[in-house]
Amino acid sequence: MNAEGQRLSHLLDFSGWDEAGVRRIFETADAMAEVLKRPIKKVPTLQGRTVATVFFEPSTRTRTSFELAARRLSADVVSFSPGTSSLKKGESYKDTLLTLAAYGVDLFVIRADAAGVPAQATRWVRASVVNAGDGRRAHPTQALLDAYTLEQVIGPLRGKKIAIVGDILHSRVARSDAELFSLLGAEVWLSGPASLLPKTPFFGARMTPNLKEALSEADAVIALRIQKERMEGGLLPSEEEYRASYQINEATLALAKPTAPLLHPGPMNRDLEVDGRLADGPRSLVLRQVESGLAIRMAVLYHCLVGGGKA
Repeated sequence: MNAEGQRLSHLLDFSGWDEAGVRRIFETADAMAEVLKRPIKKVPTLQGRTVATVFFEPSTRTRTSFELAARRLSADVVSFSPGTSSLKKGESYKDTLLTLAAYGVDLFVIRADAAGVPAQATRWVRASVVNAGDGRRAHPTQALLDAYTLEQVIGPLRGKKIAIVGDILHSRVARSDAELFSLLGAEVWLSGPASLLPKTPFFGARMTPNLKEALSEADAVIALRIQKERMEGGLLPSEEEYRASYQINEATLALAKPTAPLLHPGPMNRDLEVDGRLADGPRSLVLRQVESGLAIRMAVLYHCLVGGGKA
């Protein structure tokens, strides 16, 4: 999304974006947040448009917030669930999307277990496509809401140190966060057990299994879910070992700056990645992330369906 202010036709990742494009999303999210404070939390902006949420993988926060965001903007919503669909009969992702497109869908929000499905969808359908998470590759709206939440608390990210801790290897959130935070000028550190770190860091982030090094003087800390379902081949040390070495708790968070907030994209394995008392404490922004997600996703839908040409 470049500085000319062209319309965002699709949101797949942040390739080709600049900071000005991110700022426009944030400015629109500010306006949407004001709408959400009204007694009647609805505007007619997308009246007559249809948004389809197509989640080939389970989701709570992302799916709910996209559907609520669309409804807050007065769009019609088609909600697709694979468990009760013709996917069970062998239908392909492509034919599923083509079928839904024939009903006049204007925008698809797609989550898939395989990387690249949302990008492929842009070649199958004429509608706008928003990536709601594809494999390990990207989750751009989570990164937008993380950055938006952080900037409300610690100010612009330029020059700030952001530590991301946990299952980096399998995390599309870590990839999108690192991509976006770096674009906004932050210094991004990735940390976790060596077995859960990729072979090479991504998007200019620094990477270390040394938690103390990653957290030292950090301006913010993001804990990631340990994706137990992907721990083939003994990648995860025992939960007890992880908890002892990498859990974010009062002692480890004390390595960061005293004002550093704690974030987690959810779902959380409470008392594994994060001490539950800390997750509920005053430095936790977990529920604020959820709130920000609604405003950010309203802004993304607006920019995809209302604004100029291609990103």
